[in-house]
Amino acid sequence: MTNPLLEKFFSPKSVAVVGASDTPGRVGYAVIRNMIAGGFPGRIHPVNPARKKVNGISAYPNLTAIGDAIDLAVIATPIERVRAVIADCAAAGIGNAIVLSAGGRETGPAGERIEKEILEAARQAPLRMIGPNCVGVISTAARLNTSFLDRMPPAGNIAFISQSGAMCLAILDRAARERIGFRHFVSIGSMLDVDFGDVLNHFSGDANVRAIVLYVEHITAARKFMSAARAVSRLKPVIALKAGRSKSGAAAAYSHTGALTGADDVYRAAFARAGITQVDTIEALFDCTELIAKQPLPAGPRLAVITNGGGPGVMAMDAIEQLGLQPARLSSETMTKLDGILPAFWSRGNPIDIIGDASPERWRQAVEICAADPAIDGLVIIFIPQALSNAAAVSDAIIDYLQQKPKFPVFAVWMGGESVARSVYQFNAQGFPTYETPERAVAAFQRLHTHRTRQKMLQEIPGTFSSELTVNRKRGREFVDKMLADGLSSLGELDAKPILAAYGIPINPVKLAGTPSEAVRLADQIGYPVVLKIVSPDIVHKSETGGIVLGVENAVGVQKAYDEIMAKAAGSNPRAVVTGVSVQPMLYGAAYELIFGSRRDPVFGPVVVFGAGGIFTEILCDRAIGLPPLNRALARQLIESTRIAALLKGYRGQPAVSLEHIEEILIRLSRLVTDIPEIAELDINPAIIVGDRIRAVDARIRLDAATEKSPDHLVISPYPHELEERVVTRKGLHLLLRPIKPEDAPLFDRLFSTLSPASIYFRFFSPLKRISPEMLARFTQIDYGRDMALVAISESGQTEEMLGAARLIREPSLTKAEFSIMVADALHGQGIGAALLQKLITSARTLGIKTLVGYVLPDNTQMLRLGRKTGFSQRTNREMGALELTIDIPSVAIGTTSSADASSHCRQALTV
Repeated sequence: MTNPLLEKFFSPKSVAVVGASDTPGRVGYAVIRNMIAGGFPGRIHPVNPARKKVNGISAYPNLTAIGDAIDLAVIATPIERVRAVIADCAAAGIGNAIVLSAGGRETGPAGERIEKEILEAARQAPLRMIGPNCVGVISTAARLNTSFLDRMPPAGNIAFISQSGAMCLAILDRAARERIGFRHFVSIGSMLDVDFGDVLNHFSGDANVRAIVLYVEHITAARKFMSAARAVSRLKPVIALKAGRSKSGAAAAYSHTGALTGADDVYRAAFARAGITQVDTIEALFDCTELIAKQPLPAGPRLAVITNGGGPGVMAMDAIEQLGLQPARLSSETMTKLDGILPAFWSRGNPIDIIGDASPERWRQAVEICAADPAIDGLVIIFIPQALSNAAAVSDAIIDYLQQKPKFPVFAVWMGGESVARSVYQFNAQGFPTYETPERAVAAFQRLHTHRTRQKMLQEIPGTFSSELTVNRKRGREFVDKMLADGLSSLGELDAKPILAAYGIPINPVKLAGTPSEAVRLADQIGYPVVLKIVSPDIVHKSETGGIVLGVENAVGVQKAYDEIMAKAAGSNPRAVVTGVSVQPMLYGAAYELIFGSRRDPVFGPVVVFGAGGIFTEILCDRAIGLPPLNRALARQLIESTRIAALLKGYRGQPAVSLEHIEEILIRLSRLVTDIPEIAELDINPAIIVGDRIRAVDARIRLDAATEKSPDHLVISPYPHELEERVVTRKGLHLLLRPIKPEDAPLFDRLFSTLSPASIYFRFFSPLKRISPEMLARFTQIDYGRDMALVAISESGQTEEMLGAARLIREPSLTKAEFSIMVADALHGQGIGAALLQKLITSARTLGIKTLVGYVLPDNTQMLRLGRKTGFSQRTNREMGALELTIDIPSVAIGTTSSADASSHCRQALTV
């Protein structure tokens, strides 16, 4: 189901074109011409006060004069007049407009002011608006072309969303040549109102959209974008080309972490977390789009190559290895069949060289044999023009067989020019992707394989730690508040380490000495050997100024080191304010130095950084970036993304490091930056591994005023602890009601195992025998800012037991959600379902959901009775074959199950 507020952009019944013209070269002329040429079946109303007719269609002086219900207005006037046109839209009852006009913020402050006026008018209307500064929208299924582009793309199942009109033109031209089919073509321009998140939300509910392709210059409303992208990428591939990749901000960074996290790095991390496959070139975008449009997604990494030339086959194998794919190992049955059709001297392996004199029939047979091999996930067919071969005859034979639609993707690489042009055309016309080189074909396959493997990684069920990770939020908050009250923003290790310690991050203890004698006294207390470091807000990188002395063994050495540090500081930076010298234990036998960090990105909020640390961290540039919140699976993926991970697992006699310990630190760091939005940058470098211990040796934090409270500063909603509630049902059951966690997958699976076949059918409308890992991940890994799943937990035993679960899933409109509930069979009638439903309604109100709907089979009398007692209306939904339960959330007075003022509806429901 799509968003009804946006549906009229893509399938209107009537369109008004404001600024319509009969003058060639004008935007209004091109739009009217395209609407007519595209065969739009609805009503077209040109608006031009100076014309009686435009392109033979009766014109109107303004929108209110039309006297017809208008679904969509396309505005092609000078931008200065757009605000007035939006007001006319409001007067005419038009709720959707596409503003093609340029001249807004891209022209400077004056244009930006005009855009603000337009947005204000749209909100007052109210009206949803695409643009300004866009080329329009094309929807092939509706035969709608509201753009000033000169052609319609072939019909298909791809949605393309672009900030650049020029990219729309380029993709459209390529689509015509390669016969790439699109369902929707959306130029969103300046995204003054409708943005990427809105359109992704809409297309997530369009079953006819198989994949989505994005051209991105920047993201607005990052939380909405991430929520929409995460939701849609679980259903269909999303490919993105990000332009404007810049690292100019890194040079001014306060910390090592800041220098390691450029703008493009964060976009990559965000796209990866959202399940988006990112490409870096227009060529790669074309190649991926063509493959998605024409072929099934690969099930695995195993590629086979058929060729009539040895060299291109080797090139394909090189690309397969370089991109982390696997050459398919041909089965013995496949080898035997190939032996029967190929010359005795064929390559007898992958790549399959069928020799330069191969006839069209030999080509067809080789392809057919490989298509039957279950050990192959994709097939690249490489043809080289040769004297004994006919390119067109070979392609005809292969295309004839490929009409049977093999189960895996097949790519044609017809290398050459004029001699293969007809074959390339035929492949494209019949819906098979063609590439000019083996490397491009393999790269396209690899990117879509990456999409599938990334989805599996994102759905991985995270493990749990042996004990719960506890943090002292109150103490950490108090430290930060004190620093801010004292006017401190740049915190050295003396001030930063107590904040880290409050969150359980292991630190190397440190003391401040203001004099040489005090340094000696502290060293005597700590125990030798010790480390001395300069303490100055003006000296960030201490090693660069000689501000660190390691392994001081006695009091004489401490005094000498103190004097040397002060002298070097004065020589390197005479104006630096020096507080003193820090003293801390020396850690010997360090195996590795790591960096843990965080930085507040202006678009995506705080990010978490992990990698190889020490003084060479910027040169090594071995780091991975993730978005909080993190769990164990995400933390492990962050670690595995670095080169140092191979060393941490044990290498050439070096013992392995506890990756679980590193995961724990990353999760604690994630919680810290989640709870305290004032942390602009945080740097733990180095964190030293000694034996089985990790200690933060040096640390710094930069604080800055927060523009949003926690957790609103995150683009991914964290686990909502505030929704946890202990209740007692009327039947006396003590329950913990809380949001579901990814770690709950085993508990959810056990709950499912207690259900009878009838209960399973009532809940899933299907006779499921078991829940697949993919389903488990979908049920337990949710976007807390978008949907909600609640569980009823019994804590009476030694381990937690899940007694029931409830879920609501938002429709693309985001104001309506579908709910479902299941309870262990043995506990029906104990008030568990009622408690969950009440909590679910409360959560729906918090999420801004206005309507809750559920579908209940007629035989599910207990659920129907619960619905009636809770205030749900009921009607028959013949399409679903069920009763539809609906409730208006704002009309329900909701309390909590433990509150004395709970509504009578919910008090009654708790007895069910």
